[in-house]
Amino acid sequence: MTERIEDYAMIGDMRTAALVCKNGSIDWFCAPRFDSAACFAALLGTPENGRWLIAPSDEDAKIKRRYLDGSLILETTFTTKSGRATLTDLMPVGGDHPRIVRLVKCLKGEIRFQIDLTIRFDYGFSIPWVSRTKDQTLTAIAGPNMLSLRTPARLHGEDLHTRGSFILRAGDMMPFVLTFGPSSSPPPFPIAIETEVENTKKFWREWSGRFQHKGRWADAVRRSLITLKGLTFRQTGGIVAAVTTSLPEQIAGPRNWDYRYCWLRDATFTLLAFLNAGYRDEALHWQGWLMRAIAGSPEQIQTMYGVAGERRLDEYELDWLPGYENSKPVRIGNAAASQLQIDIYGELADVMAQAAAGGLPADPRRSEIRDVFLSHLEKMWCEKDEGIWEIRGAPQHFVHSKVMAWVAFDRAARTSQKIPAKKRAHYKAVARHIHADICKHGVDHKRRCFVQTYESKNMDASLLMIPIVGFLPPSDVRVKNTVREITKRLKRDGLIMRYETASGVDGLPPGEGAFLACTFWLVDNYVLLGRKKAATKLFESLLKKQNDVGLLAEEYDPENKRMLGNFPQAFSHVALVNSALNLMHAIHPKMTRRKVVRHKTAS
Repeated sequence: MTERIEDYAMIGDMRTAALVCKNGSIDWFCAPRFDSAACFAALLGTPENGRWLIAPSDEDAKIKRRYLDGSLILETTFTTKSGRATLTDLMPVGGDHPRIVRLVKCLKGEIRFQIDLTIRFDYGFSIPWVSRTKDQTLTAIAGPNMLSLRTPARLHGEDLHTRGSFILRAGDMMPFVLTFGPSSSPPPFPIAIETEVENTKKFWREWSGRFQHKGRWADAVRRSLITLKGLTFRQTGGIVAAVTTSLPEQIAGPRNWDYRYCWLRDATFTLLAFLNAGYRDEALHWQGWLMRAIAGSPEQIQTMYGVAGERRLDEYELDWLPGYENSKPVRIGNAAASQLQIDIYGELADVMAQAAAGGLPADPRRSEIRDVFLSHLEKMWCEKDEGIWEIRGAPQHFVHSKVMAWVAFDRAARTSQKIPAKKRAHYKAVARHIHADICKHGVDHKRRCFVQTYESKNMDASLLMIPIVGFLPPSDVRVKNTVREITKRLKRDGLIMRYETASGVDGLPPGEGAFLACTFWLVDNYVLLGRKKAATKLFESLLKKQNDVGLLAEEYDPENKRMLGNFPQAFSHVALVNSALNLMHAIHPKMTRRKVVRHKTAS
């Protein structure tokens, strides 16, 4: 039986990550990077596609888990009729190779544990050659890849699995260290496990301790910030949207995408989250990745890149994996990287403006980059595009895309940087022209509200960005009516759907979960409208959608009460951080630091 998405927790070392299920099985692990091929891929198939199970032999064990305070170290407690034990899972920060450390410790009584290590490189396809050495080490090799396992536990080969069992009594501990490396090198030397554990605890606690906000939602914000740090590729500062690919937005449907890449669209939200939470270095690192990634011709700017700024994200399908709960296809790469998504130009301009407002030092070529891509945007903002939701149907005149084009010129006209008055006036004129065009063609004049695409009747949750980016003030009747129509037509069991999938605009079969970030945007709208009680109630209902260790997926299925989409989702956690800080500032402005705000109402 496939475990639910919310049954997983993430461990990571800011190079890659693994997903650990409640039952003690690591069912997803890509190495050496987030976007590398998986060597445990049971999440998208069966145990035969790779997993690492360490669990009590008693299948009726009661399970409780938590992250150790302020860290990405997972502790799972198993309680059986004969005893109680903990399984501690972590990935040490630093070192030359990704490592997974698993420590089993018996706290009371006596417990028998079982082990099933099934290594399958190349996303569950390649069966390795497993060898044993004299120093309690197993090596698994296939082509260029090697995993080495060091443990004193007695293991044996059985049906192309590595299996074993052991009994622990109170005070006993059994360690396991799994290391990924190239098969051309010898197995890595043993590590001082206790030292690695303590160093990893220290790193995470010092990092999370820099968040100084107090209040009722501080713990949820801190956990989301730790998650975002765990999704960061430390070498470059790029932040992946999730650690998984092809977890479905619709069970048994085709809405399965690879999210192990860095989206430009997340840029402003992420920058604001880090700046307002007090993480200036992380904001600066993210800005650096962004400027390097987009370097080059403005016609070649993409919506997403690899963690080091790679541009070739060719999409293909893996036919040997059945997919999560038979949700096919399983996709690697993402064809949306080559789509035209006009809104990303607005995000780029906005992130430059917010970086300046937040006091970040300017990138050496920031002004040059802005001028070049604004010149390009002026020629093509009026074109149809695939929009924020990266539709696989025909391009449309999406209102959100046009609004973000307006943002690009509005922010350039307002910048505090030295720009000739004539150029500043030109940017302002272009912004006014786009503004007028949107208000003419992007409004249903009968309902007096904005709509998804020019001259349509459909609603789209991305319209909630209109007051957030300052296109119009929240008091504008068209904004109020837009919020009303979105809640009327897109709300399902308290959550906001992205858009009306039955309209067929995305070229895919209808039906998906509620995109969680959209509901956080509604929280932000309530804050802007001064509706603090409504914002608080909605925000706290969203917190209840977290799993037991505080993680969120991309979507939530209101009907079946379960998470959907890739996991854990950076955009959901960024939205949580920003909404929480917006609410905390609105309710207790004197208790929170000065905020860098996104909205600047059009004049």
